[in-house]
Amino acid sequence: MPWRHTTDPYCIVVSEIMLQQTQVERVGKYYAEFLRQFPSWQILAKAPVKKVLSVWQGLGYNRRALFLQRAAQEVVKNHNGKLPKTIDEMVKLPGIGTNTAGAVLAYSYNLPVVYIETNIRRIFIHHFFKQKTAVNDRDIMPLVEQTLPKNKSREWYWALMDYGSTIPKTVANPNRNSKHYTKQSAFEGSRRQLRARIVKLLLEKPLTLQQLSKEIQKPELENILQDLTTEGFIKKQKNIFTI
Repeated sequence: MPWRHTTDPYCIVVSEIMLQQTQVERVGKYYAEFLRQFPSWQILAKAPVKKVLSVWQGLGYNRRALFLQRAAQEVVKNHNGKLPKTIDEMVKLPGIGTNTAGAVLAYSYNLPVVYIETNIRRIFIHHFFKQKTAVNDRDIMPLVEQTLPKNKSREWYWALMDYGSTIPKTVANPNRNSKHYTKQSAFEGSRRQLRARIVKLLLEKPLTLQQLSKEIQKPELENILQDLTTEGFIKKQKNIFTI
């Protein structure tokens, strides 16, 4: 995991955004190339959207790439190119929630922040809530805080990540007993798949609605195009869609 060999806040943010809802093995294939193309907040902030999405292709959830670039623009514009060091400030950045902010502060600055993600939740449910269902994160948080060793946040959370990833290999996934557990919907045939397909087509070349309709024969096409335009993924000039 190359992101464990750096404390650069920018690199840690890139890795954490990539790791959202994506397996470590897949992220490893994209992380180095993304940093090669966009090695700093400043370069990512100024990059063409089309280039950012092109480098991101294959990683999934293209929305994260836009959020990451917009976060970079905010860091450059409002924070002099330096990532804020508090959760309250960091969560104001696009695509960064409380848990992502906590992870970044722990891994970049070794700060004793308390946060929960999938592997952490799995460990604490397995050891402290074996006979319970619908376990709320607010019941787990005090336990995370009590077990967090002083001055070793980075190493501790690394250990939790590693341990948590092994638990489902030996027992039924404890996260099913979490109140926050949701099973990821199938990608095949989903609206998410259609969005990704449209973005991929437009990265290759601009297309009219008629041309897109030949490639994607779905009744929701125009609605998805409107959403992608509103979200800033694509642009419409007359009858031509482009990135």
